Amino acid sequence: MARRRTLRPEEEELWQAVARTAQPLHPGRVRSHLPKDDPAPQPPEPRPPAHPPFPHFNLGEKVRHLPGHDLAPTMRDHLAAQPLRMDAKNYARMARGKLAPEARIDLHGMTLTEAHPELIRFVLNAHADGLRLVLVITGKGSRRTEDHGPIPQRQGVLRHQVPHWLRLPPLGSVVLQVAVAHLKHGGEGAYYVYLRRSR
Repeated sequence: MARRRTLRPEEEELWQAVARTAQPLHPGRVRSHLPKDDPAPQPPEPRPPAHPPFPHFNLGEKVRHLPGHDLAPTMRDHLAAQPLRMDAKNYARMARGKLAPEARIDLHGMTLTEAHPELIRFVLNAHADGLRLVLVITGKGSRRTEDHGPIPQRQGVLRHQVPHWLRLPPLGSVVLQVAVAHLKHGGEGAYYVYLRRSR
């Protein structure tokens, strides 16, 4: 196969003369063998940043901590948002620590698999005995190791799990209200469990 070479100036003039007399077979697809002058590439338009720029800072200045952002509400807020199913006057007395629990169970230090059956047994027995207000102590939970993972781990797993257990069968049918205990009964590390009347 012959190698293509560039035309000399006199050959170029001859070629242009012949090309002007030729009829193209496909007029829309006429191509010249001459290289076209490519237009200079346009610089891309600047796009606005996806995130706001960092606030101005000076080297060596102290870190300005922004307020923390916790997507999960506290257990106190979560329980306070639940509808009130018991007498409002008794609920107010219970929340102020004026009602004394008739029985208590301490789940502090147990694992989830140990605590769940103990809680079921305790609450069902208290209901069968006609008790109305019991105290469930979970402890606040302690963090043994620093949490450096991408997904934050909850502190006090038992403290967050007990209110869910109290809403699920078999306990949901006998529990009327759950509230965080008053400080004199354990505060954030304990729950008041107000039971329905036994029939």
